[in-house]
Amino acid sequence: MSQEELEKNVQNYAVYARVSPEHKVRIVKAWQSKGEVVAMTGDGVNDAPALKSADIGAAMGMVGTDVAKEAADVVLTDDNFATIVSAVEEGRRIYDNILKAIQFLLSSNIGEIITLFVATMLNWIEPLLPIHILWINLVTDSLPALALAVDPAEKDIMHRKAKKNNNIFTKGMIWRIIYQGIMIGTLTLLAFSIGCNFDYHNESLMPQAQTMAFAVLAISQLVHVFNIRSNKDSIFKVKFSTNKTLLLANAISFLLMFSVLEVPFLQKIFEIAKLDLFHWLVVIGLAVAPLVIVEIFKLLKINTTKEEKNFSKD
Repeated sequence: MSQEELEKNVQNYAVYARVSPEHKVRIVKAWQSKGEVVAMTGDGVNDAPALKSADIGAAMGMVGTDVAKEAADVVLTDDNFATIVSAVEEGRRIYDNILKAIQFLLSSNIGEIITLFVATMLNWIEPLLPIHILWINLVTDSLPALALAVDPAEKDIMHRKAKKNNNIFTKGMIWRIIYQGIMIGTLTLLAFSIGCNFDYHNESLMPQAQTMAFAVLAISQLVHVFNIRSNKDSIFKVKFSTNKTLLLANAISFLLMFSVLEVPFLQKIFEIAKLDLFHWLVVIGLAVAPLVIVEIFKLLKINTTKEEKNFSKD
């Protein structure tokens, strides 16, 4: 068969005999021409060209030649094909967790940018001090984002279609980053507005307003990180106990944040005002709001795009 004939008929054949290294490459390219993600396994020198041409080359670690191992993307140290399934699952889990961390960090930072941008454009006194932003970026953002790296795989992770050349910033990813960033920024501005009684130029109320904005921005991000664990399923379906590292990271971040808000000498450093019961209730209510808002988006199935829904189908 010519290469054109092979590409046209490759889906009709499952067994090939007496193939040469060149034939293996042709078979791989024929399947790739159909838009398929192609994996190739091999152990000998003659398998190296096909291992290199395939989207994923898997070489045998025990009996494989050095040439095959160098050409491959994955080396099976136990020479067991079942290990490929475990490797795919682990790879997808790591990739998902990278996306979760990116989504969390960017949505949180966009919330900060929106807070400062709106206040600047409307000529308000700044709702956040530089030390507040630095603290949030170093403590509130970093620990939960790192903890997302050990999040377990979602239940449907092996039922998704393989997809080539998938951009990290998909339409769904961009949509979630933007609306969740706007959500966090809006809640922070609302806390600032309530703290200053909507008098944005009253300097006597600024310490209280800035403290509320700081508290809501920080705590809402600690709450929001649980939304990130799944873009489709409710947080009540994703067991909290499956990622104890995240619970620990959030607990440490919250204790550090609470110390800044309540310990006198830290209050002076961060220019924190003492909040009364009413203002604490406002802070707690606004900080928990991201949980409610994103849950509603998930319920209405607008937290994900149609493309992502189709992508998750077997």
